[in-house]
Amino acid sequence: MTFLTIDDVCMTYFTKKSATTALEDISLAVEEGEFVSLLGPSGCGKTTLLSLVAGLLQPTTGKITVEQQRITKPNAKIGYMLQQDYLFPWLTIKDNITFGLKTMKALTEQSQSYALSLLADMDLADKKDHYPSQLSGGMRQRVALVRMLATQPKILLLDEPFSALDYQTKLKLEDLVFTTLKEHQKTAILVTHDIGEAIAMSDRIVLLGANPGRIAKTFAVPTSLKKLTPFDARNHPDFNRLFQTIWKELESLEQRDYK
Repeated sequence: MTFLTIDDVCMTYFTKKSATTALEDISLAVEEGEFVSLLGPSGCGKTTLLSLVAGLLQPTTGKITVEQQRITKPNAKIGYMLQQDYLFPWLTIKDNITFGLKTMKALTEQSQSYALSLLADMDLADKKDHYPSQLSGGMRQRVALVRMLATQPKILLLDEPFSALDYQTKLKLEDLVFTTLKEHQKTAILVTHDIGEAIAMSDRIVLLGANPGRIAKTFAVPTSLKKLTPFDARNHPDFNRLFQTIWKELESLEQRDYK
């Protein structure tokens, strides 16, 4: 059964003087446990589409459902992780990772214990009484991941969560997020500009064109790569072949969109 359905979605922004269509005729089905990346040039509507799935925006036409429930507002089933960690600087790490549980009135001894176990999985158990300013950027993003997972969402939305990190930290965090989501059998959608990141982490890559945003092509990541961690996948011969294919398609798309 399809887990997430995006059905003929269009998104138009209206002002007093104009109407700008950001997304047009977007239809996509995502299966439970699948990791899908949205890739495309700036301005193609990747983040807008993620905001629609999160219920932060409502489509002009079409509908979005998760487990056959229509998404019309932010939902506990949906977790969102951004480029910035947005940790509360005045709260300890323990209080940050349980903040979502508190707001949902779901903070119990059991749920707090689960959140702390996730923190331990991230090798940050000894940081629970620290404050965000005492942590590195990579550590803070791991805390943001724990905060999101602590509420046990059904689907995770990742909006370029590694782009502000140095390259070495980015590669390590890709592996950590990938293995964590697989262990917890989470469905995920990643927005990225990085072709390599999309290939290394995904089961499927959706390429969006711009002006307006629309699905141009979909690429299935070969099994030879999907069974590897992102770091190891980057060293496999199939990685470079798929990279070159997507690069050429993206280049062709950009030339067509911006003529």
